[in-house]
Amino acid sequence: MNNILKWQKVKNYNEMSRIAAKLIFNTIIKNLKIKNKINIGLATGNTMLKVYRNLADMFNNSGTNLSGMATYNLDEYVDNEGNNIYINHNLSYALYMKNNFFSLLNPNLEFKFSNIFFPDAINPEKYDTDIADAGNLDFQLLGIGFNGHIAFNEPLPADSISIEKFKALPSRIVELNELTIKTNAKLTAGNNLLKVPQKAVTMGMATILKAEKILLLACFPEQTIPLQMIKKNMISPEIPASCLLQHKNSIIIYTSDKITLTEK
Repeated sequence: MNNILKWQKVKNYNEMSRIAAKLIFNTIIKNLKIKNKINIGLATGNTMLKVYRNLADMFNNSGTNLSGMATYNLDEYVDNEGNNIYINHNLSYALYMKNNFFSLLNPNLEFKFSNIFFPDAINPEKYDTDIADAGNLDFQLLGIGFNGHIAFNEPLPADSISIEKFKALPSRIVELNELTIKTNAKLTAGNNLLKVPQKAVTMGMATILKAEKILLLACFPEQTIPLQMIKKNMISPEIPASCLLQHKNSIIIYTSDKITLTEK
């Protein structure tokens, strides 16, 4: 198989955040100049915190008009009634985005809050239709779970689903993997497992992989194992992020101070 996935090793988290923000900024500027619009997929988590701060600063300093930018987040937690958790829930990804990116943008940039979208647990597959109707994603930002997941597309046994069927999975409600719950509890809920919802609604693999360009960021030591598997060109539903190996325009940027990978 011809590996078209690009890799970039950087010195540390701060450099990763600067490079990622600049790449996203340039992509948005280019699309707005050419098409007067851009559909950008966004991720959450500790990895993205400084990326969003840097990106907001770049927009504010440049005075870029963002009225043509629409954002589509990867996922949201689901409550016991089968609805998205409310926006003011302390673990809500909608609140995360508001606090860590959207509220940092100067109102003069004219970013429209009506252009912020999340998958809806009531009708998840409508998210795929809405994104397709909007022209698909021009850019998708991803993190990677400690188990190799992207968004909340959790690993599945290779003998239970083919890689092609896995890559075609739609947006849907998922039961979160035990490792995912433990990780999120550690990183966002004071290590209290009871505070982390057991389900989430996630953008499907199919919509993610239709994005024109994909950037995946990694900065935790625990991400070394799934990244090493991808480095070996192993494509499997057991490492969801390995599907990027077959994407036409993807790059992984990772920090060399926290993660050691064998060079290609």
